[in-house]
Amino acid sequence: MLRASATATFLLACLLFGRPALAADRYFVTSDGVRLHYTEVGQGRTIVMVPGWTMPAWIFDRQIRAFSRFYRVVAFDPRSQGESEVASSGHDPWRRGQDIAELLEQLGPEPVLLMGWSLGVLDSLAYINGHGDRRVAGLVLIDNSVGEDPPPSGSGSAAPRRRGAPPTRAERMRAFVDGMFTRPLPKSYLERLVEACLRTPPAAAAALLSYPVPRTFWKEALYSTSHPVLYVVRPTWAGQAANVAQRHPNAETVIMQGVGHALFVDDPDRFDRVVTDFIRRRVWP
Repeated sequence: MLRASATATFLLACLLFGRPALAADRYFVTSDGVRLHYTEVGQGRTIVMVPGWTMPAWIFDRQIRAFSRFYRVVAFDPRSQGESEVASSGHDPWRRGQDIAELLEQLGPEPVLLMGWSLGVLDSLAYINGHGDRRVAGLVLIDNSVGEDPPPSGSGSAAPRRRGAPPTRAERMRAFVDGMFTRPLPKSYLERLVEACLRTPPAAAAALLSYPVPRTFWKEALYSTSHPVLYVVRPTWAGQAANVAQRHPNAETVIMQGVGHALFVDDPDRFDRVVTDFIRRRVWP
């Protein structure tokens, strides 16, 4: 099956939702020779969006359309995800942070708002850890641990044994994707998302789930920046959010109720309002 380009996906959504826009596919080659993709649309100050584990950047479709009315939006496909090249190596925080650094070099000298979701939170903090915050005007960190207390809790019990053949990788990914949302979504959308996620090879996907750094790596990166930070999470991370709000002098936190892990898809109106308000008050008044 042929995969639609990120731009084609975005333009189709614009037609469906009545939002005229011009989006462009862009590519660059990293210093270790991997061809990476991003979609660019809009003008003005730059927002860079970094998706989660195995996810394509077009999962931010609603935010791309909303924020490109006022800003230049860059939706990034990390290596081995989305329209970017499947890489044989570099699925670690140091290389992924370097990839973001090299992306920012492509975009010009002005500081950007860096918005990371799930694994994109860690990749964004890896960038800060390795390169500082000179190129960052602010951070939006969405629904993942930032190394604060309390640490993520385990499941507490072993998963029940399943009778019969073990699930296939496609079945596991489909269950993972279905579990990210609380509101019903079209089957075609979910299947397209599963197909995109399966493009990340098993070895790369496993490496991305086991970054070999202590939790303090993320916390130190977060507290090393004095720029505005917005931490938007579900109640799962409420304890960490409370500590971030107390300990980071320039951080704001928002707890979103009744949403899944892809909270910006489940409740895009509220998410977009929260981020827009943060940008206009704290990042680019």
